[in-house]
Amino acid sequence: MEKRMISFEESLNILNSIDIEPLEVITLPLMDAQGMFIAEDIVADFNSPKYPTSAMDGYAIKFDDQALGELKVVAINPAGSDESVELIGGKAIKTFTGSLMPKGSDTLIPIENVEFSSGKITIKEEVPYGFSVRGVGENFKEGEVLIKKGTQLDFEEIAILASLNYVSVKVHKRAKVSIVATGSELLELGQEQTKESQIRSSNNYTIEAIAKKYGAEAINLGCISDDIKTIKERFKEALTQSDIVVSTGGVSVGDFDFVKDVVQDELGAQLLFKGVVIKPGQHIMIAKVGNKTIIALPGFAYSSTVTALVYLLPVIYKYYGANYTMPIVKTKLLGNYKKKSKKTEFTPANLSIIEGELCVDFIGKKDGTSAIMTNMLGNCALVVTTPGSSDIKAGNYIDTYIYNLKIK
Repeated sequence: MEKRMISFEESLNILNSIDIEPLEVITLPLMDAQGMFIAEDIVADFNSPKYPTSAMDGYAIKFDDQALGELKVVAINPAGSDESVELIGGKAIKTFTGSLMPKGSDTLIPIENVEFSSGKITIKEEVPYGFSVRGVGENFKEGEVLIKKGTQLDFEEIAILASLNYVSVKVHKRAKVSIVATGSELLELGQEQTKESQIRSSNNYTIEAIAKKYGAEAINLGCISDDIKTIKERFKEALTQSDIVVSTGGVSVGDFDFVKDVVQDELGAQLLFKGVVIKPGQHIMIAKVGNKTIIALPGFAYSSTVTALVYLLPVIYKYYGANYTMPIVKTKLLGNYKKKSKKTEFTPANLSIIEGELCVDFIGKKDGTSAIMTNMLGNCALVVTTPGSSDIKAGNYIDTYIYNLKIK
C-alpha cells in the first residue's frame, strides 16, 4: 500500500534536515577552482586601499585652496610611484588614477575642471571636500569576511581572491552525480531506431547538464530497460562510484515501474519520501544510503527537469556544506493565469523586464502533458502556485522561480 503523498513544504523540510557530511577539502590553483565551492571563509588581511588613493586624473589639492582660484603645480605624481612629495598650502600636484594621494592633500580636482598654463592651474569649477579620493578600506577593510564558506566561485569571487593574492584556494571536491535513464522505449544518441514505439532519450543529458552547471561531476550511465535485475545492477554500480544517484522514469505506479521497488527493497536505502503533492513530478522519490543520496525522478522530460531543479540542487549544495534556496521573486502577470490542480504547480512562463519590472506571460507556451520540454526554451521561468491558489488575473503579481536568468 502506497503511503500518502506529502506536501511540497513537507518535502523541502525533510530535504533541508538531511544530514550529509561535506566532501573532502582539496587545494587547487585559483583558476582551476572556478565553479567549485569554497571550503573556508575568506577574510581580508589588509585594507584596500591601504592609503588614500586618487580615483581619477587631476590635481591633488587642499580643499580650502580652491578659493584662491589659481594654484602653482609643483610636482607630478604618477601611479606606482613610491616618491612622496608633501603638498604645501596654495600648491597643487598633478596626480593620476591609482596614484597615492600626496601627504597634505585632501581633495582631487579633475583635469576637466581646470585650465593649465605656465605651470599653474586656474580653477573653473570647484569640487566638494574629498572629491575623487578613495578612502582607506573603501573596497574592503582588514578583518572583513569577504567570501563565506560554501560559496560557489564565479568571476566576482575570483576577482576578490586575486586581489588578496590567493594563488590557490581550498574547495570541496566536486560531488559525483551518476545519472540513469530507465525505459525500454529509450534510444541512446546515435542508436538506430528499429521500432516506431522507440523514442530518443534526453533526460540523462538534461540532468548531466544541470549537475555540471551547479559544480558537480556528472557520470552519465545511459539508458537501461525496464527490467528489475538490470535496474538493480546499474544502481549498485552507480552507488559505488558516486555521491548522488539520479534516475528518471520507473517511479510511477505502472506494472513496469521497478525503480521504487529496487530502491526500497534491494539497496538497503532509507526512504526519505515517496510522492509529493506537486505538478509536475508527484511521484518523485528520495532516499539515502549512508552518505549517498538517491533521487528518483519521473520519466517525462519537463517533469524530470523541474524536479531536478527543485530537489537535486539542494542536495548537491549539501555536499559542499552549503544551502540552496530557490530564487523565488514576485513578477507581474501580463496574461491571465489559470490554476489547473489542487497541487503546488510549476508552470513555464516567459520572463521579461518591462519598464524596470520583472514580468511573465504564457505566450507560445503549449498546454498539454508534462512531457513538453520545449516550454522551457527561451527566457523561461517557473510560475509557482500553492494548492489553495485560484485563477489570477493579468496585472496581479505571482511567485516565480527564476532558475536561469538570461533575459534579453
